[in-house]
Amino acid sequence: MKRAIVIGASSGIGLEVARLLKAKGWTVGVAARRVERLSEFEHSACIDINDGKAGQQLTELADKLGGMDLYFHASGIGHQNRKLEEDIEMQTVETNGLGFTRMVGTAYRYMATHGGGHIAVISSIAGTKGLGPAPAYSATKAFQNTYLQALEQLANARHLNIRFTDLRPGFVATDLLNDGNHYPILLDKTKVAHDMVTSIEKRRHIRVIDWRWRAITWMWRRIPRFLWRRLPL
Repeated sequence: MKRAIVIGASSGIGLEVARLLKAKGWTVGVAARRVERLSEFEHSACIDINDGKAGQQLTELADKLGGMDLYFHASGIGHQNRKLEEDIEMQTVETNGLGFTRMVGTAYRYMATHGGGHIAVISSIAGTKGLGPAPAYSATKAFQNTYLQALEQLANARHLNIRFTDLRPGFVATDLLNDGNHYPILLDKTKVAHDMVTSIEKRRHIRVIDWRWRAITWMWRRIPRFLWRRLPL
């Protein structure tokens, strides 16, 4: 029996991944703030990852499913913030930093005491370098990349049967990017979801989606800092 919980499943990639897993025979529990959008799934919960009780609610949902073999974290926010508005920066840090840590940490501890499992997270290619148009977003995505790497090392040191997959898509055509700004090389959310599920099945550690973004991020990493600081993004 394969049991998965998808957090942030009310729309976008999270919803597509939940549907794919269900079609593949998984027992799927879904959660989001907008629970009215989750009616197509038998097991659902209203969970706001920024709520202090969210970790407890995740554990309760896992218990209802009879376990949690896969935790899929699709919950996050991102905005361009060229004027560095404080509320946007703080909300981004709270959701992508604190909320992320709360939920992934809860999943890790649950799996550590229940025989293991698989933690998969949608981070972003934005974590590759600090992006001037989206400071908090790129910084929190870099945090997520590093946090998963640290947990993987920790799990191995403790001989825990917990696997990790860091999913780093480029720009995906979802409501998150429906903000009037221009985004290059927009990816189709259904194709991205298929790639993510395949990456989980193949137990990949890191997956940059798609090949064009793999090429771009490869080049980004090789740009010296003194040049990167001056790029007019």
